[in-house]
Amino acid sequence: MTIKHLKVFLVVAEEKNMSVAAGKLFLSQPTVSQTISEMEKHYGVKLFERYPKTLYLTEAGERLKGYAQHIVASFDRLDQIMAQAAEEKQLRIGASVTVGNCIISELADQLKQEFPNIRTFIRVDNTRVIENQLLQNQLDVAVVEGEIKSTEILTKPVIDDCMVLVCSRFHPFADRRHVSLRELAEEQFILREEGSGTRELFESKMKAEGVPVHVCWECSNLGSIKQALLHNHGLSVLSARLVADELRSGELCVVKIEDCVWKRRFCTAIHKNKHLTEELEVFLELAGCYQDHGNPCPMQGSELLGNQDCVVDCEA
Repeated sequence: MTIKHLKVFLVVAEEKNMSVAAGKLFLSQPTVSQTISEMEKHYGVKLFERYPKTLYLTEAGERLKGYAQHIVASFDRLDQIMAQAAEEKQLRIGASVTVGNCIISELADQLKQEFPNIRTFIRVDNTRVIENQLLQNQLDVAVVEGEIKSTEILTKPVIDDCMVLVCSRFHPFADRRHVSLRELAEEQFILREEGSGTRELFESKMKAEGVPVHVCWECSNLGSIKQALLHNHGLSVLSARLVADELRSGELCVVKIEDCVWKRRFCTAIHKNKHLTEELEVFLELAGCYQDHGNPCPMQGSELLGNQDCVVDCEA
């Protein structure tokens, strides 16, 4: 079995048609068909279900695809590395939105200090998108706030964080000493889009308590959420890091929930088959040693959060 076999297999899997794949590979259709047959004979399993106009991967084919993508990507990366200067390094880093807004720039700076000539690509998106890009080998590593679903990705909690419920200073809750979870059932919420780790953690905790969440705004942009909050269009749940300035200025207020603080941990995430390069290992070490001035929750213990001692564990 060769890299050529795997590359042909991946193109056929993508196009779901031998003839189309052959054209893309600049090969004849019989050559492509023979390559797939050789692979099936070699592994002793069917890789595709063959229908008149479309091919579908079998379970064995899906399994091979996952490994083949990383093997081919590693081979291609080897070619790139050998064609470039030996000292040049690169790393593709993913970050979920909260991490991207608060932490990833500092980690990138620290990585640059270790490798002055490194080339980095950083993608900030919600946890679901980052997870998919790790699976497709479009990213080397990520730091995310949400739960990773795939067993193909290894995660490790590294950075403490807490979420707070916030509102405009004009909201009725702003002057309340505290509110109960049950009172939130009557409120309108401004939340991140589906796939956001913050939203998923909040909604899962509310569901566990039997409290419905009514979403009136759904935003993928942090600036839009802040503007909606400032104009008193509802409540939102965000990392305390994201609204620290607005809380200090008094434009936004923490809604204190009886006997609870939502705490969680950001996690590093890498594919289990990922080759650990020197720069990747250093990045993981930097993330694991990240210091946030000794305070895992920037607003915790301040007058803005009040005296809330009971922790609702939202660890991803």
